[in-house]
Amino acid sequence: MVNTVTLYKSLLQTLMKLAGVEPRKVEIEPGTVMNFWVPTKPKTEEIIQKPSVVFVHGFGADGILTWMFQVFNLTSHYSVYVPDLLFFGGSTTSARNRSLRFQTECLATGLRKLGVERCVVVGLSYGGMIGFKMAELYPDLVESMVVSGSVEALTESLSSTRLKGLGQKRWSDFLLPTTAEGVKELFRVATHWLPPWIPNRIFKDYFEVMFSHRKEREELLEAMIIKDEDFTPHHYHQRIFFVWGDDDKIFHLEIAHKLTE
Repeated sequence: MVNTVTLYKSLLQTLMKLAGVEPRKVEIEPGTVMNFWVPTKPKTEEIIQKPSVVFVHGFGADGILTWMFQVFNLTSHYSVYVPDLLFFGGSTTSARNRSLRFQTECLATGLRKLGVERCVVVGLSYGGMIGFKMAELYPDLVESMVVSGSVEALTESLSSTRLKGLGQKRWSDFLLPTTAEGVKELFRVATHWLPPWIPNRIFKDYFEVMFSHRKEREELLEAMIIKDEDFTPHHYHQRIFFVWGDDDKIFHLEIAHKLTE
């Protein structure tokens, strides 16, 4: 029987190309390759300069599954770039570094190689943390940011508090489910509303195809948490906009207010 998620992703690739973006592999360094969805090359010599927007996904899905609706709506006015972070989608590395900084450096290098000189970064969850880090390390590259359901850094104390609130011991137990039922719980917590009529087969198919590189992703999650004493808030010169759910179950709305302060 055909996996419904695999079938949907194949259809989505066709739709994305019709929307004006196509996949492209970029070698960041020997052994490290990132997949990006980038603006389709114009068929004529005329090149229309549009502002660049980079959409960075979280742990729940790869780039294009996370941002497909934004791509559909924005490609006519923006040059849209959607990366697959390392160990998601078609992006891999032989390097042992799992730090947020390394992930950010690879993303910035890939964007530079694609000709992006200035951009707006839109980050969700883990992608928001990468967006913050990229704004800190590359202020000449990041013009402004949009952050949703994320934090500047996940400290040990914040991590412990949020895991307790979710009833989990480790982030990998929640973000890297080992059963179809675990996938359903992830969607229930991470989405505004989970339609009750979605068949269990969808969660089963999603589990079968969307959680590769499990060991490496666990290492990414472990490296994401830093000691409280190692964190100093950065003073950003970019404009930063927060988009938050009133009932965000992972990072509560009060966290957005603290970030604003």
